[in-house]
Amino acid sequence: MRIFKFGGASVKDAEGVRNLLSVLNETGHSKTLIVISAMGKTTNAIEQVIDNYFNNKAALRSSIQDVRKFHNAILLDLFENENHNIFKAISTLFDELTAFFDRNKSPDYNYVYDQTIGFGELVSTTIVSAYLNEMGLKNAWIDVREFIKTDNYYRRANVDWEKTQSLISKNFKQNNLNITQGFLGSDSNNFTTTLGREGSDYTAAIFAYCLNADSVTIWKDVPGVLNADPRYFENAQLLHKISYREAIELAFYGASVIHPKTLQPLQRKEIPLYVKSFLNPKNPGTAVAKGQGLEPEIPCFILKKDQVLISLSSLDFSYIVEENISEIFNLLHLYKMKVDVIQNSAISFSVCFDNGYKNLEKLLQHLKAKFKVTCYENVSLYTIRHYDNAAIDQLEKGKIVLLKQLTQETMQMVTK
Repeated sequence: MRIFKFGGASVKDAEGVRNLLSVLNETGHSKTLIVISAMGKTTNAIEQVIDNYFNNKAALRSSIQDVRKFHNAILLDLFENENHNIFKAISTLFDELTAFFDRNKSPDYNYVYDQTIGFGELVSTTIVSAYLNEMGLKNAWIDVREFIKTDNYYRRANVDWEKTQSLISKNFKQNNLNITQGFLGSDSNNFTTTLGREGSDYTAAIFAYCLNADSVTIWKDVPGVLNADPRYFENAQLLHKISYREAIELAFYGASVIHPKTLQPLQRKEIPLYVKSFLNPKNPGTAVAKGQGLEPEIPCFILKKDQVLISLSSLDFSYIVEENISEIFNLLHLYKMKVDVIQNSAISFSVCFDNGYKNLEKLLQHLKAKFKVTCYENVSLYTIRHYDNAAIDQLEKGKIVLLKQLTQETMQMVTK
């Protein structure tokens, strides 16, 4: 069994869906499970719908209609017969999305988010499945929520591996071609959960682990894993081979091509991961596997924007010791801050984190009761793996450096 994952950029329009068919015709599709993300920027559009639900009810219906129109345009391009069943199927999904907002009573943003954000994946996979069937490529559409079980930590759910393995082993039919959604799961009450943004890669890895797949291929709009994001760095180069360990390091520090959780289940069963271009499917791309090192051996640059840096010091100039650090981390955990860098001295402690759950003000109120606090918002975190002096000098040029930290293989720097 092979696992293919196609991201939103690969199915952003009708031409992308046609290209997906071309990729399958070129690579073969026997014994293949395809994991598909929402089309284009649909996830962002539904996030706006959710924001309108909480903050601008007057705009709710029109924002849902915008998402509906986007997908309807793709349908009209793909299917000549406007009476095709797919039009009704997609309309029904959007009716369900609207109905949820009409009946929902929960004030919990994270719960509402997870019950609605996944409609992007449900719609995209329904469209792709119908189109492939129309073109003679018979496939089975499956609801991923019936197979991947999680806890109810909404927006970043943890997989229940025992239940998930059991469900996939007993109920997943290894047909020639299956299509399912990335990013989604369900909890013990069958409420929808999500695995975190970019979690579709993780979905592919979960199925690969449970099915003992031969390989996972992530199809991207880039040639493979690059040593830098070309949107922010010039002269990005292709990495031909990466070891699991190195890929996990890059993912941990925020490399956007591979989701941080994706590699761990693959490594445990030594399932190779390939990152290839859906525009040039014959090109080799990047291979991630056991013991392949890094080829070529060059510095790798990673940027995380919109971070928060706080620097703490004791009010009475006493030492920042284990008790203080433990309290700080308990608060970071309480307010769901994803920590990226820490640095401490005798009387100070600095931490850079992602304020994904928008709890910064509550955290600061807690911290200011005990510490002197300096807070910098909207800072950038740069990481260089396998740095050299030239790479550091290039990165520092023209920036205000708030924090800098070097280990044997990694340099991290927070800048304004």
